[in-house]
Amino acid sequence: MIVEHALLQVRAGEGTAFEAAMRQARPLIAASSGFVSIEVRPAAEHADRYLLRVVWTDIAAHRDGFRMSDRYQDWRKLLHGFYEPMPLVEYFGESIV
Repeated sequence: MIVEHALLQVRAGEGTAFEAAMRQARPLIAASSGFVSIEVRPAAEHADRYLLRVVWTDIAAHRDGFRMSDRYQDWRKLLHGFYEPMPLVEYFGESIV
């Protein structure tokens, strides 16, 4: 399993709209081959910041599967306009503990 991780900074005051768009976008990613789970958590101490955590079977499922799909284009249309700046996406391996 691989964990995709990104800190999402949403434009000020747009958190509620972002959350609604994320709920709408969830089925797009969930339909992807290799998708395991997704979490999007609001920051406890910073308004309009979220932690995105997606578990995939492997990096290729995300990078070569979802990101190359028509569903990803729809995901981008729903969500990418909220980010300022665009987030850095990183992949992490299995837990060491």
